[in-house]
Amino acid sequence: MKIKARLPDIPSYEGMNHAAQIRCDETGLSQAEAEALLRRFGRNELPKSIAPGFLLVFAHQFLSPLIYILICAAAVSAIVSDLKDAAFIAVVLILNGAIGAFQEYSAGKAAAALRNLEQPSTLVIRDGMQQTIAATDLVPGDLLVLESGRRAPADLTLFACDDLQCDESLLTGESVPVRKFANGSGSSQVFAGTMIVRGRGRGRVSATGSATELGRIATSIGERSRSQPPLLIRLEYFSRNIAYSVAVATALLLAAGLARGLSLHDLFLMSVGLAVSAIPEGLPVAITVALAISMRRMSKANVIVRNMTAVEALGSCTMIATDKTGTLTMNELTVTEMILPEGTRLFFDAGHDLDRCELHAPGVTREVAAERAFSLLKAAALPNEATLQQQADGWSGTGDTVDIALLAAARKAGIDHRHLRADFPALSAIPYEPDLRYAASFHDAEDSVHVFVKGSPETVLAMADRMDTGKGFVALDKAALIKQKEELAGRGLRVLAFAYGEMAAASDDIYGRHHLVNLVFLGFVGMKDPIRPEVPDAIRRCRTAGIAVAMITGDDPRTATAIAAEAGLDFDDDQIATGAEIAKAEQEGAAILDALTARTRLYARAQPAQKLSILLSLARQGHFVAMTGDGVNDAPALKHAHVGVAMGRKGTDVAKDSADIIITDDNFSSVVAGIGEGRVAYANIRKVIFMLISTGAAEVLLFMLAIPLGLPMPLLPVQLLWLNLVTNGIQDVTLGAEKAEGDEFCRPPRKPSEPILDRLMLRRVLLSTLVMGLGGFAIFYWLLQNGYSEGAARNMLLLLFVLFENVQTCNSRSEYQSLFRQGFGGNLLLLAAVLVAQAVHMLAMHLPFLSDILSLQPVSPSEWATLLALACALLAVSEVDKWCRRQHRDN
Repeated sequence: MKIKARLPDIPSYEGMNHAAQIRCDETGLSQAEAEALLRRFGRNELPKSIAPGFLLVFAHQFLSPLIYILICAAAVSAIVSDLKDAAFIAVVLILNGAIGAFQEYSAGKAAAALRNLEQPSTLVIRDGMQQTIAATDLVPGDLLVLESGRRAPADLTLFACDDLQCDESLLTGESVPVRKFANGSGSSQVFAGTMIVRGRGRGRVSATGSATELGRIATSIGERSRSQPPLLIRLEYFSRNIAYSVAVATALLLAAGLARGLSLHDLFLMSVGLAVSAIPEGLPVAITVALAISMRRMSKANVIVRNMTAVEALGSCTMIATDKTGTLTMNELTVTEMILPEGTRLFFDAGHDLDRCELHAPGVTREVAAERAFSLLKAAALPNEATLQQQADGWSGTGDTVDIALLAAARKAGIDHRHLRADFPALSAIPYEPDLRYAASFHDAEDSVHVFVKGSPETVLAMADRMDTGKGFVALDKAALIKQKEELAGRGLRVLAFAYGEMAAASDDIYGRHHLVNLVFLGFVGMKDPIRPEVPDAIRRCRTAGIAVAMITGDDPRTATAIAAEAGLDFDDDQIATGAEIAKAEQEGAAILDALTARTRLYARAQPAQKLSILLSLARQGHFVAMTGDGVNDAPALKHAHVGVAMGRKGTDVAKDSADIIITDDNFSSVVAGIGEGRVAYANIRKVIFMLISTGAAEVLLFMLAIPLGLPMPLLPVQLLWLNLVTNGIQDVTLGAEKAEGDEFCRPPRKPSEPILDRLMLRRVLLSTLVMGLGGFAIFYWLLQNGYSEGAARNMLLLLFVLFENVQTCNSRSEYQSLFRQGFGGNLLLLAAVLVAQAVHMLAMHLPFLSDILSLQPVSPSEWATLLALACALLAVSEVDKWCRRQHRDN
């Protein structure tokens, strides 16, 4: 008879009009009821913070010390009746603010859109079936299934639970897990946002969204402000150091100008212009844009970045510590064969059509094979939390992949798990937990109780003292059984063992671990999870890039070895360690553990909790570690890893919450693709910095040569502002959109301690600065000596520096590759920016208002061509330098 579970009424709360009294039995709501309730109460979402609008982002662009200086410069110009300069500075400020705001606003919107791809899911019972839905689609009255590792998506009242414990520190601040009971008291309430740290449970949703306890808190306090990302903090620190250097250079120029009798007004505006030239004020926005572009590219490679600075961090990793199941493998477990205790082998057809696949054995019919396998498959199907449903296009499963594979095997043998469960009503169960390494269920068999156990071979063998030979029970031959297990494991199969027992009914109806003794061993099942076809190539790319790969798995060492070898991992026998060896090394001290992890590349029979010890040990040795994980026990390692990478499909909520990056397809090759994009992102950051620093330093050098040597001011203050805030500002951001150069996996990882201005960049900056600064000074001097007025000479010099910036933008596209090999097809945006910057300057020469303010005048085509040829000298020098560095690198 079908037992109905009558649940208490849902408590009334604001939004339900104090009238909704929803009742449901174990079949849950119907889909139609759920849709009606969703329309009535809205989506299960917390109040969202309102993203700053464009006007607020625009206003934020003016919160900068350098902008304050420009405002002072405009004010000084207005006071001394230089209204043209004052108006121009104001226009430049507004234009620069608009450009920066547009870039930052667009990047923020793009990053927010990517974060929204991370949608939590939950298990509910609707229309009598367990199904996975988006947590936002939950409604009051839904029957919710809770399991360890998931975060409660709504407030609910429990009606059934098994050793359920919740971490309510989010609400209470108390770190000790709270045990829950299905007794109708306060201890039966589970609140949204709390983490299920142990056990299982079922309950009915009582409140969603803003009506939950968490929602009320969120509504009252709003969104907390977030601190600035560490990468941007480091970049600002870098900018401040540049500013200090510029301050020294400016002080020297002021002293030289005063000695020559130049006006304070002109010297003040010149200092402002040089500060704008040398300080990369637009760098934070350019970096944000570069990271946002990389985030978008990563999302196309199934990598969702939760923390923007993790883009660059992932590209810096020196080691990947990876899971096996679903990451290196397909996560599509299939039972391929069984070995019964006396040695009989039974095989399963491969395939997903469970109605056509069969169980067979050499020399016997399917019926005989199924009869031999019945006891074992019964033990596989009863302590099992998965479900199989027949859909229009075949069978689909919900639940753990191991449980689904076992139910599919039973189906191939002609066993319907639904009928089996009806024939053996469940009394109690011990769900599978990683630290237990087994699952068990107790079933009513009229005058006795039957217990069925599945789990790791070592664990189940320790519970048994007899084995079923098909002709009766005999004493357990442990040595022979271990040999069978090792033979399966040696072929890369995942091996599970099964046992059962009979006992009298417990007087208190409480069944537990103490009943799992003197069981009958039923045999082994071998399961195959194929290696993802793209994994070997991804591991090879890591090896080429100098990135070590370590596999951490709970599998038997022989199984792990076979799978790791098939995946392409490079390791020797002395580079394999077990969880027991890790535990022993932990007890003996950090030095012993470090010595073990320094050589180990394959961790077998490892506990998830040991990942943190492995991570910390690798970090002590100087590794920058990307740690993958999916379970509750992986959370500490993911939280403390340099880059925590959670699996999006099979990952628990706590793992995702602890990670910096989420892989939506759980694929190792996606992690490697993310590393490549991270390296591209950092390379693009360097390109932006190089372009800004080199052009600014060249202008400072130009003035430091001209002023002390008695020449007029090479460029007027407004010309410096035009050069750096308009023409330069149009081009620098486009370097953040550069694509991969193709050699990202041909060089070792960047050292975490490596400065932004390393030896290579300093060399390139110095070379470019000398070419532009000395070249500009020489041209300015020549023009003055050959009859050009100061205004005409500045006009030509300004155009030359615009062309220098055009060329330097192109030079910045690669530190090694020739521009002529790159072409512009990979970054048409940059080509457009270069052309627009040049066109804007040429237009300014012909527009009366701008030409008057900037003291510009049109140039002849021959003059423009001559200056372009001179600017291309910078390209020639850069190409020669790159060629020399390529020769040195290749040798």
